Amino acid sequence: MGKEPTAAAAVTSADVARLAGVSRATVSFVLNNTQAHRVSATTRARVLAAAQQLGYVPHAAARSLRAGRSNLVLMPASVSAVGSLVSAWIDDLQSELEQHGYVTVLHAGRFSDPVSAARAWAELRPAAVLALDGDSLTDQAADVLGRAGVRGVLAFASHDVKGVHTIGFDHARVGALAAEHLVSRGRRNIGVIMPRERGLATFARPRLAGAQQVAARSTAAAVTAVEMSYTHESAAELAGHWRESGLDGVFAYNDDYAALLLHALRNKGVTVPGDVAVVGADDLVLAALQQPPLTTVRLDLPTPAQVADALHELVDRGVPPEVPGMEPVLVHRQSS
Repeated sequence: MGKEPTAAAAVTSADVARLAGVSRATVSFVLNNTQAHRVSATTRARVLAAAQQLGYVPHAAARSLRAGRSNLVLMPASVSAVGSLVSAWIDDLQSELEQHGYVTVLHAGRFSDPVSAARAWAELRPAAVLALDGDSLTDQAADVLGRAGVRGVLAFASHDVKGVHTIGFDHARVGALAAEHLVSRGRRNIGVIMPRERGLATFARPRLAGAQQVAARSTAAAVTAVEMSYTHESAAELAGHWRESGLDGVFAYNDDYAALLLHALRNKGVTVPGDVAVVGADDLVLAALQQPPLTTVRLDLPTPAQVADALHELVDRGVPPEVPGMEPVLVHRQSS
């Protein structure tokens, strides 16, 4: 029997210091880019070369202890499922946060309640939590995070929560605007697509509720929830039974689902907007390229830079600047 392989010893800042011929403090000043201590360009280059040669990676937890706070910004992982527009916006937000020295961490997990989620997030001791699904937070969850030393909780939400700094984002307004448009175009039996994909129900349910509120105010309109997966097979199956459903309008959750359904309806001989008017959301580039061009709800969001600046102010000073909330805008094209 041969010997079990042993793990290589971790490279430390002391190893870098020995190779570069400097103190560990100098290594810390260079690798942490500490502006308060002057290090010559020659010494800085020698430290960086030694770190690269040894493959040294700074220890985030130790650095946080020295700094007195974490540089992690935690995002619940449900944000990865929100669609092309918001995913691109989140990528830009992560870049903006990096400019402030933060590292963004997505946290996956299924939790039975908001407090359980908050306890799991708090274990990482992030500097801040940024929740796109802020409506799921409670004041008890915010209290757990605050007691764990989380310096700020910033959330997109339709209502205020104690201990949470909110940016207005009401998905019900998106569904209501789409339904109001369909009703104004003479549509009376409106379907609202409910994606089957995990993570999207959180956003789809309030959009359905917004459409239902519009129908409740109208004596001539009705809203029906219609499940669909983001697959060709699911869209084709739905389109194949469309005529018997009696639906003459549909809000398809977003432009991705709307485009998929639009193609499936056309393949089954269901005309748009003759037999059914179709509305998406997000105003993606692909929306205007559909045949017919897709009516959509544009989401006017604060810029990633505005949100990153607000989060930094919240962590640094405890009070964020005012950030404009999301405003839905109807973009009318030929699909309705």
